[in-house]
Amino acid sequence: MAELERPERLQIMLTTDELAALENWRFEKRMPSRSAAVRELLRRGLSSDGFLTAEQGVKSQEFGVLPEGDGKTSDRPSE
Repeated sequence: MAELERPERLQIMLTTDELAALENWRFEKRMPSRSAAVRELLRRGLSSDGFLTAEQGVKSQEFGVLPEGDGKTSDRPSE
């Protein structure tokens, strides 16, 4: 079997709304895959200044892609 160009895997859990936001961004930017979109967003985030450093004891669930309480996505009907 051929050796993988990117042998490391990263598994993340997303809410339905976070996945929709990722997919919408991916298609707007014409990214070839979810993986490419995530790598590009990571590259942009890691190269930016002014990001917060997590305090001790902060839980993973406290970090989200969308603002808290923003359950709206472009493909979901209005209620």
